[in-house]
Amino acid sequence: MNIVLIGYRGTGKSTVGKVLAARLGRALVSTDQEIVKRAGRSIPEIVKAHGWEHFRDLESDVCRDVAGRDNLVIDTGGGAILRQQNVDVLRQNGMLFWLTASVDTISRRIGGDTQRPSLTGTKSFVEEIQDVLRERTPKYQAAADHILPTDGQPINQLVEQIIRSCERGGSR
Repeated sequence: MNIVLIGYRGTGKSTVGKVLAARLGRALVSTDQEIVKRAGRSIPEIVKAHGWEHFRDLESDVCRDVAGRDNLVIDTGGGAILRQQNVDVLRQNGMLFWLTASVDTISRRIGGDTQRPSLTGTKSFVEEIQDVLRERTPKYQAAADHILPTDGQPINQLVEQIIRSCERGGSR
């Protein structure tokens, strides 16, 4: 079974994923890093050259490929849940953990990130986070087996919660 981390960028997926994978002795796969590796260019370059739809197609290919493997910790891109097919394939052999954080926490964590192009292109940084979260929250909620707020939580505590949830099995 895979452990799949979903959530908006800046909620802690990459950081939690690294510690969790090391703790469990599992490989960590970042879907965004895999897309970059396969495309041979950064996410902003992919989006600028081919648009968001092409990026989402690449993301769906990567989700399908990694979901077919076992005992991974999968750190998904924030928009992976926008396509139900991604959720379905990741769920077949995985438990999905939705990592959440407040808008303030997210903006503090990703304020200097230059590897993510604007999702709206027209809003302020904070307005974009608010709007995208408003749109995606129902999708994250529907996809999640477990929900983990990360605001002010020590990484090791979050990792322990995930491990305990996996040991218990089941959802929500």
